[in-house]
Amino acid sequence: MICISAALSGCASVETIDDKKEADYYYKMGLSYFNEGKMQTAFVQLQKALQYDSSNKDVLNSLGLVYMNLDENAKAIETFQRATSSDPSFSDAYNNMGVAYMRAGQYKEAIAAFEKAISNPLYETPEKAYYNMGDAYYRTKDFQKALNSYRSSAIRAPQFALPFFRMALAYNKLARYGDAASALATGLRLEPAYNGSKEKFESEIRTRLASVSGEEAADLQDYLEILKY
Repeated sequence: MICISAALSGCASVETIDDKKEADYYYKMGLSYFNEGKMQTAFVQLQKALQYDSSNKDVLNSLGLVYMNLDENAKAIETFQRATSSDPSFSDAYNNMGVAYMRAGQYKEAIAAFEKAISNPLYETPEKAYYNMGDAYYRTKDFQKALNSYRSSAIRAPQFALPFFRMALAYNKLARYGDAASALATGLRLEPAYNGSKEKFESEIRTRLASVSGEEAADLQDYLEILKY
């Protein structure tokens, strides 16, 4: 789960009011192209914004997301670091940085970034960082800490279905099979796409298994096991 800012806020100082206007214009253009999936064009517009305001945290955060979409995780991490240097309490950027570290297989660094995100008491969506941190712990096979993180996410956003799906996997690894089945049932109930239907979920899992491998395939196989409980 990644986070993108929708408007300029708390920007670093710029040389003139005109510079700020130019930065704002190119930033909004970049966001528009990003949302359309036009990453290269978004990249160009955000680079133009930085020419007018080189330390703008929102522009840097958005540019980091573009780098991630271009599979350039090292550059994404560096850019998120610049955003958090501009604003050390910028939780969205720490969360996004953690996701980039995970994509690079650097789970220890990812967990540290997620912890920084949730350490900010003013962070409005900590459930996202808790969820992502759960995934980082899960990939390092620390299933109890993964479960604790998913729980923290669910407590903060009870209608957020994804933590319950992941809790099911963590419970399964801890051999708590009844809890795994219960968590999965809750996730299926909360997720409108399934509306509680195990049959629809199972059908989708089997379809996806035909085109994935590695960790994702292993997770899907675990879901099929949990459905038997």
